Amino acid sequence: MENLGALMSKYVYNPNFIESKWQKFWEDEKIFITPTELEKINEKPKMYILDMFPYPSGEGLHVGHAKGYTASDVLSRFWRMRGVNVLHPMGWDSFGLPAERAAEREGIHPAEITERNVNNFRRQMKRIGLSYDWSREIDTSRPEYYKWTQWIFLKLYEKGLAYIADVPVNWCPALSTVLSNEEVYDGKYIETGDIVEKRIMRQWMLKITSYAERLLNDLEGLDWPDSIKELQRNWIGKSVGVNIEFSIKNQEEKFIVFTTRPETIFGVTFCVLSPDHPLLDKIIEKEQLVTVQRYIQDTVSKTNKQRLISSEEATGVFTGSYAINPVNNEEIPIWISDYVLNLYGTGAVMAVPAHDSRDFNFAKKNNLPILQVIKDDNDEEDVKYRSEKGICVNSGFLDGLSIEQARKKIIDWLKVEKKGVQTTQYRLRDWLFSRQRYWGEPFPIVHFQDGTIKTIPPDQLPVTLPEKLEIKFKGGALPLNRASDEWLMVEFPDGKIGFRETNTMPQWAGSCWYYLRFLDPHNNNEPWDSRLEKYWMPVDIYIGGIEHAVLHLLYSRFWHKVLYDCGLVSTNEPFKKLFNQGLLLAQSFQDERGKYYYANQVEKFNNNWVVKNTKEPVKTKMDKMSKSKLNVVSLDDVVNKYGADSLRLYELFIGPMSAGGPWQMDGIDGIYRFLQKVWRIFVDERTGELDKRIVNCQDSEDPELGKELYKSLKIITDKIIDIDKMNVAVSQLMILSTQLQKRQKVPIGIAKQFVKLLSPFAPHISEEIWQKLGEKGTILKASWPIENSDMLIEHAVKIAIQVDGKFRSVIEIPLNCSEKTIIEKALQDEVIVRFVQQKDILNTFVVDKKIVNFVTK
Repeated sequence: MENLGALMSKYVYNPNFIESKWQKFWEDEKIFITPTELEKINEKPKMYILDMFPYPSGEGLHVGHAKGYTASDVLSRFWRMRGVNVLHPMGWDSFGLPAERAAEREGIHPAEITERNVNNFRRQMKRIGLSYDWSREIDTSRPEYYKWTQWIFLKLYEKGLAYIADVPVNWCPALSTVLSNEEVYDGKYIETGDIVEKRIMRQWMLKITSYAERLLNDLEGLDWPDSIKELQRNWIGKSVGVNIEFSIKNQEEKFIVFTTRPETIFGVTFCVLSPDHPLLDKIIEKEQLVTVQRYIQDTVSKTNKQRLISSEEATGVFTGSYAINPVNNEEIPIWISDYVLNLYGTGAVMAVPAHDSRDFNFAKKNNLPILQVIKDDNDEEDVKYRSEKGICVNSGFLDGLSIEQARKKIIDWLKVEKKGVQTTQYRLRDWLFSRQRYWGEPFPIVHFQDGTIKTIPPDQLPVTLPEKLEIKFKGGALPLNRASDEWLMVEFPDGKIGFRETNTMPQWAGSCWYYLRFLDPHNNNEPWDSRLEKYWMPVDIYIGGIEHAVLHLLYSRFWHKVLYDCGLVSTNEPFKKLFNQGLLLAQSFQDERGKYYYANQVEKFNNNWVVKNTKEPVKTKMDKMSKSKLNVVSLDDVVNKYGADSLRLYELFIGPMSAGGPWQMDGIDGIYRFLQKVWRIFVDERTGELDKRIVNCQDSEDPELGKELYKSLKIITDKIIDIDKMNVAVSQLMILSTQLQKRQKVPIGIAKQFVKLLSPFAPHISEEIWQKLGEKGTILKASWPIENSDMLIEHAVKIAIQVDGKFRSVIEIPLNCSEKTIIEKALQDEVIVRFVQQKDILNTFVVDKKIVNFVTK
């Protein structure tokens, strides 16, 4: 009996065997290679399906990462089966500070760490059957890639869009590097907790502000989520208003404020400057000097993001000086506050607390006067600081005018008096493009003693990183400053000697344009072939996390528009459609002291979660998967237990793609059972051969099953294209499989169509069943089923029959029968005959050809 049991188990569903078999087949046969011959690819339509490529961290992929990758893979497989040329590549965003920190900890080169992590990521991606064209793999930290990143920088420089300036930065002394605002929280680097301070430093900048209007306007034509477009609009922050000049009492100094509400100028009761406003040193009164300096010192460690807090939390101090209101010469106190940023607007605001919530809260907190200058007809005695309609009061020559009239009049007055000018401003600021790191792209720039600079000629790129260099953060010097003279010093043909730029580019640089390199990744003569660019661009669908909703997308769009202006790309925008997958959550366990525990360290006791052994209570909640919270669900562990196809289906099944949701192991267990059921429909587990219920007969022998098939085909096709509703497509596959399971005989044609529908979602089991159905090669070479509209049309309709208002029977009649025929058929029904015989039918009602009611006597 044991031998018989072993023989039987040999043919049960075994994902580990099936999946490794087909993954090897796909790789050996180069199934996912994208055609490259222009003559051939031009004959077909194209789909460029792109995932936001990852930073290859040491932790590898977890199940949360796989969600978006699985959706893009379903799309890629689907479009290949529809006869479309599909470009579906993958690469690595591998420069950056994390690899540099790991290198310092482990004492090995960042390139070694990057290669180790990349190998693990690639292995995991292949293990879940992602159909990437690995022949196009790119890595932003490889010289053959960043050669072209440097080349694009030269294009920016040639167009006057790259320059050096003294700017305020987030400086981390412990790491000797500038950090972005997103890397700093509460005055500390979020990765290490090291203190961050504000400094003025000479940095490379990119003039993204020159493209602000185009970046804003071109959002309208994009098939992107409205929420993402709104985030981009807010980041660009276009405001149309007036620059107004305020003089300072008893001084020659002046400052400019920008306002979108110039009609409220008579309501200004104080002005506020940013703590880093360049005018402060000249206007602070002696008695306020210590207080102001202490306040500035307290503020300097805060990031701009932290300072964009509600005005109820904003702090401030009085400078001791007064400004002069240009319209009435009234003296108004000048304060400084952390809620005003020197990077936004002009670093100064005219505060109108009666009509601005931020100014109102600050005024109330500091006992500053509030003067209402706009009166709404509905106003009571309380100040309505949000008034956006009404008439001007307490406003001198503007009294009695509507807001629109007053705005026009004050703008004209300021222009005549030369105290103000109408202008448009943007919240967007130029892009700080320098990092004081080793593991980044070197700038193709050489400096000379006289302060001039020169670019490295394009034919001498790439400027590679010095390999033999000790990487240290501590000590203050830039890592590249410790390079050998052989690397640092550059001699030009004219004999002039200079030294290389020792800052490196930020991690954003390589990810700004990687989608273009995928088009032609092995081209050593140019970044991409223009003919390939014209065929493949734009990216048809770009899938990734919402964490890249602003900066990555904004920077990529900016570089793309520059390349467009240079005549190097044929499209004005890089990404036609954008989709953000939802976040997968996992259960985390935390005690009262804030310590986290792995799931295997806790247990249920008396209906409460406690730490094993100690029984210390812990609280549980659904959190974003994070190594620090010890709640990461390993992708490898799930695949080992359930297989890749189960993982893929569950990632899609748990809800709409955009919504995310909690990861539940019992849920994937249910998906695994579904695949086992599918296997048993097609495979006889006693012999391993095709199950006898699959018979070689015409589909028309089971018209109901055929109708169910084509109904499912339409739903599944629509939901794959929709992306967000792929969970509905998986549900429909389950419904259809149940219909197959109920049949004693399944026409082989219908069986093959079902497997085709399943294959984008669960490709490994589908390939195996496809082979057992007698087909050769890969199912990807099979065509996607064609919708049969005739099968979807209802040729008959069911009608309810009532007698004296009570339901008695149902009949089925051909579609589009006349009412006369409906009545005749109803009267022939055996049940109805019993109820109306020996009675007179007084009246007959046919309602919408769905209900027939006989009224009898």
